[in-house]
Amino acid sequence: MSVLFLILSALVLIYFSVGGKAAAIVMSIATLVGVANDGWHILSFLIGGLLLALALLITLPGDLRLDKFSRPLLGWVRSRLPKLSPTEQEALNSGSVDWDGELFSGKPEWNKLLDAAPAHLTSEEQAFLDGPVEDLCKLLDDWQITHEHYDLPDKVWKFIRDKGFFGLVIPKEDGGLGFSNTAHSEIVMKISTRSVSAAVTVMVPNSLGPGELLMHYGTDDQKHHYLPRLAKGKEIPCFALTSPVAGSDAGAIPDKGIVCKGEWNGKEVLGLKVTWNKRYITLAPVATLIGLAIKVYDPEHLIGDQDDIGVTCVMVPRETDGVNAGARHLPMNTVFMNGPTWGTEVFIPMEQVIGGQDMLGKGWKMLLECLSIGRSISLPALGTGAGKLASLATGSYAYTREQFGRTISQFEGVQEALEPIAGYTYMMDAARLLTAGMLDRGVRPSVPSAVLKYRNTDLMREVINHAMDVVAGRGVITGPRNFLARAYQAVPIGITVEGANILTRSLMIFGQGAIRCHPFIVEEIEAAGMEDEDKAAKQFDGIFYRHLAHTTRNALRAFVLGLSKGWLETAPRQGDIQKYYRQLGRFSAAFALMTDVTLLTVGGGLKARQRLSGRMADCLVQLYYATAVIKQWHEEGYPDDQRDLVEWCLQTCLHDLQDSMREAIINFPVPALRWPLRLLVFPLGATGLNGPDDKLGAKVAATIVNDTPVRQRISRGTFINMDPDDPLGRVLNAYNLANETAEMRQRLHEAIRNRDEDELDGIALLMGHQRKELVDWACAQGIIKADECPKMEEALTALYDVIRVDAFDADGLKALAKGAKGKRKVVERPAKG
Repeated sequence: MSVLFLILSALVLIYFSVGGKAAAIVMSIATLVGVANDGWHILSFLIGGLLLALALLITLPGDLRLDKFSRPLLGWVRSRLPKLSPTEQEALNSGSVDWDGELFSGKPEWNKLLDAAPAHLTSEEQAFLDGPVEDLCKLLDDWQITHEHYDLPDKVWKFIRDKGFFGLVIPKEDGGLGFSNTAHSEIVMKISTRSVSAAVTVMVPNSLGPGELLMHYGTDDQKHHYLPRLAKGKEIPCFALTSPVAGSDAGAIPDKGIVCKGEWNGKEVLGLKVTWNKRYITLAPVATLIGLAIKVYDPEHLIGDQDDIGVTCVMVPRETDGVNAGARHLPMNTVFMNGPTWGTEVFIPMEQVIGGQDMLGKGWKMLLECLSIGRSISLPALGTGAGKLASLATGSYAYTREQFGRTISQFEGVQEALEPIAGYTYMMDAARLLTAGMLDRGVRPSVPSAVLKYRNTDLMREVINHAMDVVAGRGVITGPRNFLARAYQAVPIGITVEGANILTRSLMIFGQGAIRCHPFIVEEIEAAGMEDEDKAAKQFDGIFYRHLAHTTRNALRAFVLGLSKGWLETAPRQGDIQKYYRQLGRFSAAFALMTDVTLLTVGGGLKARQRLSGRMADCLVQLYYATAVIKQWHEEGYPDDQRDLVEWCLQTCLHDLQDSMREAIINFPVPALRWPLRLLVFPLGATGLNGPDDKLGAKVAATIVNDTPVRQRISRGTFINMDPDDPLGRVLNAYNLANETAEMRQRLHEAIRNRDEDELDGIALLMGHQRKELVDWACAQGIIKADECPKMEEALTALYDVIRVDAFDADGLKALAKGAKGKRKVVERPAKG
């Protein structure tokens, strides 16, 4: 009993993070009590002495512990910690840590999440959304843009320039609108529900490009000259990072600038002779100011002693001799301007280096800082917009489309597809808003930006695929009536650009996050890299024992919370979702433990263990998205009509989190640790988190079908058009009419079902386009009242019009292939023969 008492005493001290001196005192008392109680039993004495020695170790005089323990340990730790390249070190130093650090801690402070300032819009920003953004969406005809003009019409380009869409985030004093990151996200999202091509055109100058870089790093002269011109659209910017042989890895780009003297505006000045070959560059075909990421070299030592200066960001005016641009790529039938740019030994002066000569070699850090902003906004907004469009359009279509006298939204198979459309859209929106709120508080979320880019574009693919399944043949026929085709075609673009999702998941999210967000690893790596051994040992000594206690505490928390199914974890009472808080706290502890074990055992080999890194990334994704859902529900005041959605999201995240962690453990690259990790993380087995059941799934599916406030909440921010000649407006108009005539149509269906076939006077043989005959028969039979007949005919016409698709004659297809307006038909019924 005394042995058990001593062990439990030590565990309690570690679990509650009791400091070294207090722990030494408590363990001394516990050892004396335990030994005395057991009559100085040798086992009690040995265990008590060992535990006391460990507590005393932490409180030993600094020099003694430093020489006898910390110096030898530092040598071992150096062999285990990952080795960082210069670009990785810069990535580590860029950005900042916010809620992601809490998830890595193993014990999240929930109040930090709930009390953080939320994403919000000012009245000016809301007015811009309700005014110019709404007006821009009305100007956009996606079919004409993508199949007739292969470009935005001139009037759209002019509207974008005149209304300041290229200067959304440029400060007002520099001629821009000075909007928040939340406003930027909302604007891009709304435009994307109308036209992906237009949304990309707007988002790129406001996310990654010369404008963003100049705002943060430009010289005063550069800001005063370029920012007003960029804000007003007098300059169209692009930024070229991707090279054919290096992708988006700035550390490997072959594009270069050689420090030299040359002529600029009639004078000999110091500058760079730049050679580049870039591709996939958005706006490059129309850009007047080309931003470039290059490597700078100084072989003649004109500015210093170094040959290799490093990655640098420069601006090259399009009219400069030797600049090539104008050819176009066509990304998956979306027609935003995208293409290659190249040049050979093009001279630019030092004043065209962003930030001036002092910023030579600092380009990678500049890019990383700005990428954390752009990647948090642009593609996540596009993904969320696609989800909202799919929710609104597919839920409406499922309600209006009838089969066997019933709306297909009542079929369980269709509900199974509608369920994730609604749930994942709510989840994407919550994560988007959580991260936008961070940005507006001044956080540069390098890890959340990677999480959001990867997961929102991945969920966009899931949602659009499910929507296509529901819409079926109506979704696969190309033409002006198709309201899903462009979103479906755009999915691979989001998956691929700004870092392909495979690399983002398997290398970036956990690879960077495990180090960047860990409370101790960064300082340990810094200590391990110091050349001064005494200074290194002292810094290491000050951090390693706290790290050891941190790991032990998380191991205990994971085990205890696993045994208790999380019930020993404290949780906020708001929202009555304590059980989810407890499970998230439990898995945060397990995730922190797995992070430490991975770093200490795999260490520098983590880059090659991409399956492990990917599974750990999935764990972080689920933790982040679950807590984002909680945050969003909290900010909206815990409305009860969203509870089903919230619970579906939390159950889905926890189920997927459990599966990812289980897969990480059973495939852990150090086989000897698999059983101990399984015991600590899943002491009762990986069970109990089964995800949403069918009953909850049916309720969630109904949230985008039934005309309720929660349906409006899910699709909030979508451009709404009720025009029956518009692709989306056609579906929404039919949806409204279907709701208005639901009771009438129910009477009609019942009458047809309940009568004998010879009593139907041939009405059962009527085809779908013979609506007037059907309504006339129903009126004659008294099934529909006379004053209801016009509305009924209008509704049936609209419901039939929703399922019609486009057809082109041979000449029309040939003209379409040439980019001209083809002759189009909408076939009412099949042709004979």
